Amino acid sequence: MVAAMPVRPAADSEIDALARLWYNGWQDAHAAILPKALARARTFDSFAERLHDAQADLRVIGPPGAPLGFHLVKADELYQFYVAAAARGQGIAQQLIADAEARLAGQGHATAWLACAIGNERAARFYEKSGWRRSGNIVSRLETVDGPFDLEVWRYEKRFVPR
Repeated sequence: MVAAMPVRPAADSEIDALARLWYNGWQDAHAAILPKALARARTFDSFAERLHDAQADLRVIGPPGAPLGFHLVKADELYQFYVAAAARGQGIAQQLIADAEARLAGQGHATAWLACAIGNERAARFYEKSGWRRSGNIVSRLETVDGPFDLEVWRYEKRFVPR
């Protein structure tokens, strides 16, 4: 396990590196288990555009200019969560999810949720180890360059103790 690293806002100059991390992570975790039409719509440029649009809510971990992971929180949802393959198993993901959970709880959410692709067992194990519980399946409407795409996913929830 690496020493604790600060989780911080993303710099403008990191968007391309984060888009590459997200694109590679998405390909690794989802390309083989999700519909081919969705995989075609998940281009590098689509990830970069989404990160640019969400930069105010984007938090990263890793040295400036060389991020190792990121999360996006959208209202009561842990909307995106990715760690670079080379950084797995080093405690980076635990530090990053702790930051996301602190943000969600700090915003006053008693319960937060996230969507996990059905079949993404590695992510499911991590979320469950982190105290998230699968509450069922939902249909998530994904925005893509080709328009909305409905995908059934696992819904995970975590309750926070009021402060």
